[in-house]
Amino acid sequence: MNILYTNNILRFLVLTAFSLILISCDDTLTVEDVDSKPMPQSNISFAENIYPILQVKCAFSGCHAQPNPSKGLDLSTYSGVTADPTIVFPREPDLSKLVWTIEARPPFPPMPPVGYAKPVTNEQIRGIKKWIEEGALNN
Repeated sequence: MNILYTNNILRFLVLTAFSLILISCDDTLTVEDVDSKPMPQSNISFAENIYPILQVKCAFSGCHAQPNPSKGLDLSTYSGVTADPTIVFPREPDLSKLVWTIEARPPFPPMPPVGYAKPVTNEQIRGIKKWIEEGALNN
């Protein structure tokens, strides 16, 4: 009887510990996380700086991600972001449609659409433009 009781207590403790570990492993990316992250002046990293912005403001919203990305534009991966050179024209941010849309340059509507998701901040726009200017590298 003592062994059975001890085994049940041990199981309970292991399950409780495992549950606490799972709960504490929340790595959900939020708009607040992305908006509060500082953007470096140079050496912009796609993985560290650009990808989180595109995930939260373009892909997670359900617009520009698989399986049915809006307008066929998948911004959920580096290969999707750079597949069409008119979207991201390496070294030429002013020739990149991504810049035109996040800056809402006429005739392009603002992206993300007003009221749909929190807009890309001026600092994030500067970072995206700098990343493109630096060659739009997968770094």
